[in-house]
Amino acid sequence: MCLTGPLAGLISKGVSVPHPNSVFVDSSVDVDRIHASVTLLPGTRLEGATLSIGPDCVIGKETPATVIDCQLGKGVILSGGFHQGSVFLDGSSVGSSAHIRPGCLLEEEASVAHAVGLKQTLLFPFVTLGSVINFCDVWMTGGTSRKNHSEVGSSFIHFNFTPHSDKATPSLLGDPATGILLNQPPVFLGGQGGIVGPVEMSHGVIQAAGSICRKDLLDEGHLYQSSVPQERWQPYQVGQIKDVQGRIRKNLTFMGSLVALRSWYTDFRSVVMSPDASTQACLEGATSLLDGSVQERCKQLEKMMNLAGESLDLMERLRQEIAVEIESSELRKMAERVLPKFGNGYTQGIQALDPEDGEVIVNFFKRQQQRYVNLADR
Repeated sequence: MCLTGPLAGLISKGVSVPHPNSVFVDSSVDVDRIHASVTLLPGTRLEGATLSIGPDCVIGKETPATVIDCQLGKGVILSGGFHQGSVFLDGSSVGSSAHIRPGCLLEEEASVAHAVGLKQTLLFPFVTLGSVINFCDVWMTGGTSRKNHSEVGSSFIHFNFTPHSDKATPSLLGDPATGILLNQPPVFLGGQGGIVGPVEMSHGVIQAAGSICRKDLLDEGHLYQSSVPQERWQPYQVGQIKDVQGRIRKNLTFMGSLVALRSWYTDFRSVVMSPDASTQACLEGATSLLDGSVQERCKQLEKMMNLAGESLDLMERLRQEIAVEIESSELRKMAERVLPKFGNGYTQGIQALDPEDGEVIVNFFKRQQQRYVNLADR
């Protein structure tokens, strides 16, 4: 077989392709953005000008895998399935039969088992999802290591679409403001369960297997177990959305957290992380992804408010706030000062920070969350 185009270029630079006739690399792929130590196994399909794959990544380990316009750090394993418009940082992994749609960010050593669907999903380091899970429009944090991590049991669902046809339902499972320090108790969601978004949970919450959560769980170290719902048959008016103001507040908190995380990437991670090409591609991809996530949340909130007949003055204030790009000199100065602590990697560096630095970071995130919540009070 005479190979031409990007696939031939990848092989010539040293990329491992054991069966070239079963691998497709689109002409849009930039060969220079694929590291020579990558392994492309049978059934791999690569597309997109922004695709970047870092050292020691393995694509298609279990079943055929499609990867489109994603950015992968070091040692990422995408075992099979479909992946588009998402970022996978060092050591993260996804099982076979995955369906990873745009807007997903899996940070260091986050892992997803087989047959999992994600979209607009953010997983902080070490977070682990079991098998056969639908987990869209969620941000999950918590845990300190691969042995002590937030976990979602198999066959879990985050219900993110309502009878009113809206998705203003993003859930915060663990607070990003404290979870970013990688020193918080994990969140545990038992298998065969679900959450009806939008819900907020504190770190250290345990949801028993088989339970469906329909409310905020804000007491750390508590177990939640729902009883079997009593059968009900009653009139229901589509469009009559309950607790509109509560849902608005949760959406604004989520957006404030996204804006803070974007600053974290541009002003802190950009300083402390490796300058190599694949890492920088991940940073750029994550920044762009977070911009898109803010716009997605804004779109879904406006749709819900329209359905509920709410004034859209808030949306105008929100758009003006989003247009103001936040640059945090305090984060950048801190990053330059603590840079030596990150010689062994990002997660070790974060956990080596002094308590005083951790307090500055938490307060920065809290301020951004509150800044957006305050928009509803003007």
